[in-house]
Amino acid sequence: MVSMALLAACGGQVTSSTSGTSSATASPAPSNDIAASSLVAPDDTAPVQACADVIGVAAERSADGTWTISATVRSGDTGWDKYADLWEVSVDGVTVGERVLTHPHETEQPFTRSAAGIDLPTGTDQIEVAARDSVNGFCGETFVLAIGEPEP
Repeated sequence: MVSMALLAACGGQVTSSTSGTSSATASPAPSNDIAASSLVAPDDTAPVQACADVIGVAAERSADGTWTISATVRSGDTGWDKYADLWEVSVDGVTVGERVLTHPHETEQPFTRSAAGIDLPTGTDQIEVAARDSVNGFCGETFVLAIGEPEP
């Protein structure tokens, strides 16, 4: 059985389509983890986003019971010196899966990448996805996704 999860985020708007899938848009609140929300670029002309923010998540359950998670990340990638290098999925604060990002995406913002075969604990009703910046670590906005039962 394949199902799509309900997308939800703090401040998000949830909508449903007739195909049985759900989607959401989110406007993450400003992060308080770093005093400044941006850093000054080396040429002092444009700000560089300090943290990697997860701005969207989708989840699809496979026939074998594992999940494919797709995360959309917005980050201030400047090249190999600073980029979003990983995102992780957690349930109740415990990491259950991750996607290593093997290169910068400075010309592709935001970007979406998926990870398959993620085994969520029985009874999971929501996941949280966070992205890591290679310089600043985990400091950006996370995205909470409610995992719902499939529609009949």
